[in-house]
Amino acid sequence: MGLVKSEIFTHQQNLLASFAKVLGHPARIAILQHIFKSESCICGDLVEEIGLAQATISQHLKELKTIGLIKGNIEGTSVCYCINPEAWSSMKIVLFDFLNKDLNRESNCC
Repeated sequence: MGLVKSEIFTHQQNLLASFAKVLGHPARIAILQHIFKSESCICGDLVEEIGLAQATISQHLKELKTIGLIKGNIEGTSVCYCINPEAWSSMKIVLFDFLNKDLNRESNCC
């Protein structure tokens, strides 16, 4: 059996790609921005705030939760979401390490 794509790349490369993928949709960016702006757990007002269907919002929340950027707590019949500070810090480090690379201005390329 062949290698799974993720097996031929480093953990760091896979992690960076996962963060980039989850941040690659404007709805997920809007959800994260709304949670930050609220400075508290978000319960159910995302549909009104973002303007997408409940099922669509739920799918985006699932993606954010799967990678660990948000945490969810059940309160009655709703789930409240907040930023996971540990995962957020980890993502910042991984993205910074990648984006902080400087180009060699002396290069003979293009």
